[in-house]
Amino acid sequence: MTLDINPVVPENRQLIQSYGDRRFRVTGEVYESSILIFPERTENWSVGDPDDISLDTLSGIVAEKDAVDILLVGCGPKFSMIPKGLRPALREHGIVLEWMDTGAACRTFNVLVAEERRVAAAILAVD
Repeated sequence: MTLDINPVVPENRQLIQSYGDRRFRVTGEVYESSILIFPERTENWSVGDPDDISLDTLSGIVAEKDAVDILLVGCGPKFSMIPKGLRPALREHGIVLEWMDTGAACRTFNVLVAEERRVAAAILAVD
């Protein structure tokens, strides 16, 4: 029996195909940095450490607040603590923060995109 565990993603949507070695492969394109990813596009993100994640470094997400209900943050190879004040600051913009390790953020993003949810993700590259 064959079981396809990949989500069915609507056309013109981003899908994280792989991560590791400080890069991501998203819908066939390779990004050699951390990324900001939306259902319809992916951008390089210059943040490399979870301590540097702030409302300022997430300004590209906040600028899209009318199109984003959920922000997934992939904080690296292991779960780390959320920077103080970040959750309420995003909530003021109508964005719910879900903080998790990078692998979980990649998997969760793919599922939520397949469900056509209003999601974005800020994901740190890992080795």
